[in-house]
Parts: sequence; structure tokens; C-alpha cells
Amino acid sequence: MIRVVLPPHLQILARTGREVTVEVEGPVTQRAVLDALEAAYPVLRGTIRDHITKRRRPLVRFFACEQDLSHEEPDAPLPEAVACGDEPFMIVGAIAGG
Repeated sequence: MIRVVLPPHLQILARTGREVTVEVEGPVTQRAVLDALEAAYPVLRGTIRDHITKRRRPLVRFFACEQDLSHEEPDAPLPEAVACGDEPFMIVGAIAGG
């Protein structure tokens, strides 16, 4: 099981807590985790990545194992600590302001 930490606005939308778990078949990649997350919580479709292109939304970032994975390829393997459930895959809403 893959642990996924959601930002507060997505927790409210999905009506869940801060951390959820999803099951990923095959290689553990950003794409696989997000596919599993959207399958488990259909209301999140289009909030994290674009409906058509499946690219990350501009104000959403991905972190794991103290690394910013936002600009990694969607099919690149996630760190082993995420794949085995020791560390969460974190989805963070970017903070902007002046």
C-alpha cells in the first residue's frame, strides 16, 4: 500500500483525512499513484492533474523522502521508501503571494 498525504483542500473535497492509502499494481510511479488515487477518489480527477494531458496542475507540487519530485517524469520510479510504504508520497498545494 502506498501512503499519500493530501493538502487540506483536497481532504475536504475527498471527505477523507490527511493521509490515505492506495494500492498500485506494477511499478510505483507518480502516474500509477495518481491513477490509483483518482480511481479511489473520483472527485479528485482534474484537481491534481489536467483531465486530458494528465500533466501536474501548476500550483500542485509532489514530494517524497525530502525531495521535490514535481518536475520528474510521471513514469519515473518513486523512491523505494515510498514503494514499500515507509514514507508517504506528498501532494502539496503551492503557496503564492506577495
